[in-house]
Amino acid sequence: MKKLAIARIGRSVGLKGEMRFFDLSDFPEQFQEGSSFESDRGTVTIEKINPQRGTVKLVGVNTPEEAKRYTNAYLYSDEESTKASIDLADDEYFWFDILGCNLYENGELLGSIKDIQRLPAADYLIIDTDKALIEEGLPKSFMVPFIDEYIKDVDIKSKKIEASGAKDILQAS
Repeated sequence: MKKLAIARIGRSVGLKGEMRFFDLSDFPEQFQEGSSFESDRGTVTIEKINPQRGTVKLVGVNTPEEAKRYTNAYLYSDEESTKASIDLADDEYFWFDILGCNLYENGELLGSIKDIQRLPAADYLIIDTDKALIEEGLPKSFMVPFIDEYIKDVDIKSKKIEASGAKDILQAS
């Protein structure tokens, strides 16, 4: 089962074992008092969390010395737990479901999604161009904004994404 890094714990803050907290997910609601997560330092349970201050206190961590044990620790979830605990709105997808999908335009395979890059304006799909198109002299990879203007349909079950205007982006890359 693949682990997904969903948060990172930073340095200790104050005298009662609080630490900096960096949410790496799009779902801050999963970090609640009493929630437990696997970490690279063992299983941890959130005692208190303060999103406004960006701090967290873990059960059993009561001093700065104890907190230092967790500096730069990552909290993990897995795909099944994430899907069970997060309700997505229509037209929302988990990145792990998008990765590996094939991108098509008018029935033509343009490539496979290898990564997603978050930029201020939008998330961008990073596409490994299909071999046949590379042989035609097109670039080995390109990026397409994950916005309605370009993404027309997403079928996670079939691992297919239908795009419009993506081939123009590829040809201009």
